[in-house]
Amino acid sequence: MKLLRYGPKGQEKPGTLDAEGRIRDLSGFIADITPDQLHGPALETLKAIDPTTLPLVEGQPRYGVPINGVRKFLAIGLNFADHAAESNLPIPAEPVLFTKAITCLNGPNDDVVIPRGSEKTDWEVELGIVIGKPASYVTQAEALDHVAGYVLINDVSERAYQTERGGTWDKGKGCDTFGPVGPWLVTTDEVGDVQNLDMWLDLNGKRMQTGNTKTMIFGVAEIVSYLSEFMTLEPGDLITTGTPPGVGLGQKPPLYLKAGDTVRLGIQKLGEQGQTFVEWTR
Repeated sequence: MKLLRYGPKGQEKPGTLDAEGRIRDLSGFIADITPDQLHGPALETLKAIDPTTLPLVEGQPRYGVPINGVRKFLAIGLNFADHAAESNLPIPAEPVLFTKAITCLNGPNDDVVIPRGSEKTDWEVELGIVIGKPASYVTQAEALDHVAGYVLINDVSERAYQTERGGTWDKGKGCDTFGPVGPWLVTTDEVGDVQNLDMWLDLNGKRMQTGNTKTMIFGVAEIVSYLSEFMTLEPGDLITTGTPPGVGLGQKPPLYLKAGDTVRLGIQKLGEQGQTFVEWTR
């Protein structure tokens, strides 16, 4: 099942995608897609709905973030060996954890704001994990049972803030609009083998990133198990899992985003998204 939220910002309605790729309205069954809908009987009830029985949404409405009420937005860095190499950093022995602020969440096709004074805003196509039921000290064998589904994420990053301003990476990862998510939350049964999904990103129509989740250093099950050692993962939590090579930082010379640039990105089975980058204004 592909779950989504559509409509103007702050007024999104719940929906699902039918077999023909058309949006169907779920608001007759649920008020919104929240963490409460992502586990147990609630999710199974949604999966049992025949999309063709739901009202068809006409036109091409805006997609919002597919979950309302995300509690944590966690991220794994340097999770592709060739991306670590282009960043001139060693392959990590354990997953590198940082956080993205909840306030950076952004619709998948909404504009992304380049922060005031930024000169090193960058792109990163990534697989996102959506937690479906609480996970604390789960084994790798158990981990995928705690996942509701997967999403496409652009882990937008400001490299100077990330590495040149002291402290942790978080400063360069959680700027407003730096977390485009969607267009859909695709449930695990529809994704199948999550460790074999093609990934790509284009900048202004030119292919910059090409990869596959099979080359992740730490796979989805290992990431969920690992993080559950340090915190309880809750329904609706997002975990973005690292990017393949081809980011702006790795170009020779480095290439960063400027106002007017457009990116388009996608992951097999998870859909596509695209953003225009705009200057900050008050």
